Amino acid sequence: MSNDRYVSPLSERYASPEMQEIFSPDRKFRTWRKLWIALAETEKELGLNITDEQIAELKAHADDINYEDAKRREKEVRHDVMSHVYAYGLQCPRAKGIIHLGATSCYVGDNTDIILMRDALDLIRRKLLNCISELARFADANKDLPCLAYTHYQPAQPTTVGKRATLWINEFMIDLQDLDYVRNSLRLLGCKGTTGTQASFLELFNGDQDKCDELDPMIAEKMGFQGCYPVSGQTYSRKIDTRVLNVLAGIAASATKFSNDIRLLQHAKEIEEPFEKKQIGSSAMAYKRNPMRSERIGSLSRYVLTDAMNPAITSSVQWFERTLDDSANKRLSVPEAFLAADGILDLVANVVDGLVVYPKVIRKHLMAELPFMATENIMMDAVKAGGDRQVLHERIRELSMQAAKVVKEEGGDNPLLELIAADPMFHMNLEDLEKTMDLAKYVGRAPYQVTKYLNEVVNPVLEENKDVLGWKAEIDV
Repeated sequence: MSNDRYVSPLSERYASPEMQEIFSPDRKFRTWRKLWIALAETEKELGLNITDEQIAELKAHADDINYEDAKRREKEVRHDVMSHVYAYGLQCPRAKGIIHLGATSCYVGDNTDIILMRDALDLIRRKLLNCISELARFADANKDLPCLAYTHYQPAQPTTVGKRATLWINEFMIDLQDLDYVRNSLRLLGCKGTTGTQASFLELFNGDQDKCDELDPMIAEKMGFQGCYPVSGQTYSRKIDTRVLNVLAGIAASATKFSNDIRLLQHAKEIEEPFEKKQIGSSAMAYKRNPMRSERIGSLSRYVLTDAMNPAITSSVQWFERTLDDSANKRLSVPEAFLAADGILDLVANVVDGLVVYPKVIRKHLMAELPFMATENIMMDAVKAGGDRQVLHERIRELSMQAAKVVKEEGGDNPLLELIAADPMFHMNLEDLEKTMDLAKYVGRAPYQVTKYLNEVVNPVLEENKDVLGWKAEIDV
């Protein structure tokens, strides 16, 4: 590798080799040749004068691309598609005259873009399912572990570690639904011609409308698609790119929510992301265990979220049947969104697989706040013992304020139970009050909700996709 040229960190540090291969030049140009073969076969089947020998010659050189010939030609003609048509023709002299017959550059360019996005979505889908699977395992293992919950990042009624994990899962499950919808709705552009009218094919087929109608479905079937978009200009609607990148942005948003929660929990020393034996947390402070992977999730996610604006703006400014101000933008925005999303899911999978839970710290934080949350139960018990509900409510409010002052201003432990036990109005001693501190009383249906959600919503999806589970992410840096 040359060290005097810029290289994208997405390829050098973050994205997997699998995702990089999907958007590699080799995959693109091999797909071009597959499309040219599919076009030639279809045109032959529809009656054009194309021979089996010509098609066999095209197939024989489908993968051994003569890149140097194409590069030399592009310097002369400044056109990438025609350069590769020329290079392919050098290898296939008998088929030279029928390569790209009737097509425009968008036949290979746009159809390849759709094919690569489909393949990339399939890889994203596999990784997303594995993240969901690991989170489901974590949720199930911790469904009964009570922890302090928060609203407005203020202590609120307790939940369980497993129940909180189902909130992360649910975000990703929504993303999976969106991904499946968009992926399964993808269609090829097909062969639409220079302005979408298929005029060149109407000429090739001597005005036969039926053969023009058959052309797109036959090519789509050969390329593994259910069909082609029914109408277009020269290009497929750039709104398709918008839909695809919005799926990736949704995944990025879910990943950021997850990673932010982990960062906050790591600050509280309740849950930590994995930390390698020789990993350095800080160049200055040797003791530090920074949540660097969760931070990187948020960092890459921010890129994807903003990158999703590119195709939305591009689709809005496509004049009439097409312009070319989409091309340079698409070359950057679409592949790099996928590379970043791929790196994000690798990080999510790695973090979830190695999460470390500290139950004693979790309990300590919960017990510091639980007396405040238990006041309603305490008040009800005191009413049963003959107290006045309204009077007790005011008194417990006053004692709560006293306890909060000790905690906030004096830095002491929460003394609320002791204050209540010392007040004769409640007719309860400290032992009675401590019995009300059974954590299981305060998590509501959380353990049940985890089991129900996993069994009824998540596990059926995982079972249906069990053939893609078991993947482990590899993080290089």
